[in-house]
Parts: sequence; C-alpha cells; structure tokens
Amino acid sequence: MSVIEVVGDLSDLAEPALIVSFQDWVDAGAAGSTAARHIAEGGELVARFDGDALFDFRSHRPVLDIEDGTYKDLQMPEMTLTRNRFDSRDVLVLTGPEPDYRWNEFAHSVLEIATQAHVVRHISLGAIPAAVPHTAPTPVMMTGSSSELLDGGGIATEGLLRVPAAAVSLIEWTLGHNGIGAVGFWAQVPHYLSPYPPGSIALIRRVESHLGVSIGVGELEGEAAALSGRLDEMFSNRPEAKEYLEQLEQLAGQPEVPGADEIAAEVERFLRSQPGEGGPNPLGP
Repeated sequence: MSVIEVVGDLSDLAEPALIVSFQDWVDAGAAGSTAARHIAEGGELVARFDGDALFDFRSHRPVLDIEDGTYKDLQMPEMTLTRNRFDSRDVLVLTGPEPDYRWNEFAHSVLEIATQAHVVRHISLGAIPAAVPHTAPTPVMMTGSSSELLDGGGIATEGLLRVPAAAVSLIEWTLGHNGIGAVGFWAQVPHYLSPYPPGSIALIRRVESHLGVSIGVGELEGEAAALSGRLDEMFSNRPEAKEYLEQLEQLAGQPEVPGADEIAAEVERFLRSQPGEGGPNPLGP
C-alpha cells in the first residue's frame, strides 16, 4: 500500500516548486513549519498521506476535545500536500509532523509525485536554535544540491558540517539526486524563544526572492511586532536578562560564531537564572 493518496489536480502546473517543512526536528521556534503553513494557506489539498504508516502516535498523539464530559472532536496528526498559486507560478507545500517511520518509502513517494507534477525546484524550510539576539535580523543559512544553486540567498557553511539528518533533508537529498534542483533555507532563531514569527518572515522572504514571486507575510508581521513589544518590556524589567541580551548582541557582531559547547553553557546559565520559569520558552508571554 502506498503512503500517499493523490486527491487533487496536479496537471498544467506553471513552473511548480515544492516547499517542504516538518514540525519537530530542525524547526526551532516553529519558524519553518509556520512559514510553510502560511504559504499553503488558502490553497487546494492535492494529496494526503497515510498517518498510520508514518507516525508513532505515542510521540505524535491525537488531540481529543471533551466538552462538558462529551467527546466533541478527535484530530489525528496529518501530512498533507497543498497547491497554491503566487503570481504566475504554482507552489506545492508539504507539511505535517516529521514522520517516525518508512522514511525512504516516504521520500520516494514525494519524488514520484514531484515527477508527476513536473516540479522544477525543491525548497526545504527549517530553523535551528542559535546564540542570536531577537534584536538583530534573522540570519538564514542555505544548502543546495549543487554549488550553482547557492546564489547568495543565504549563508552557506564552509567545510564539513556533520549533523543528525531530518526527514526534510532526506527529501531534499532524494529529489536533488534525481534531477530536481533542491535548496534549503534554515533560519537561525534565538534559542530562548518559541514560537518566533520573525524567523518565519525571514524564510518567506527568502522563498519570495528565490522563486521570484510575491507571497506576503500577512498576520505574521503583527505577531512579530507584538512579540517585540513584550520582549522590550520584559528585558527592561530584568537586569540579568538584559545583560545576557547584550552579550548575544556582541556575539552577533563577531565574524565567527562561538562553538556548540560555549553556546550550550550560555543557554544553561541563562535558564538557571530564571527561577520558576524553565522550559524551552522562558521568555514567552
């Protein structure tokens, strides 16, 4: 049984691009998945995937609504492919939780549908936590299936970078090695914030520039402004947090990023200084 079911029209697409972003791994601040859902908003569902085959429901539990003691709704984790149109170009957006199972079969199913739709460009979207301040523009790293695609749309890493792979990376690899030009944009978001709308905005802007289309950021702009206001108030009332922010701002101006151990030590020190808050988003509202 295939893990994918096509339910919409994939014919007559104009220069289609495939955008892929999954929740969970390599989605710090939910920046990548939020950007992808925004791009997909208002589009047409063209394919769905077999959740029973892809997900461990103990790690991606369904959400049950109970109202006045009565079951009202049960929402299962979903992986969907949506078709949208921007200017004169079609965009397919694949979103959902990162699959737990059958990665190779899943990646080749995506390749099959991309081939059927005559996709000409693949774009991965994601984000990583970094020692960057929220007061600075969001840095965006870029990967590509060939050096020719690294066109200045982001920061390309130098030398060997070995990291635990994500399912989105496997799809980028699979499509890139089967003749579809593939790039990835990875926002570096403050490790102390989630969700982080400015990261999503930075990714959408990269997509717009890369594809030559106008998407817009809609309500994300207002969410980013509201977050900025809350953070300004919070930092003004917490001298220890303001001191840490100033350290990050100094690091952001340096040509070399500190090592992972140094970043981790700084993160742990800061989290310990926030009694009673803890968690991945100690500065949240």
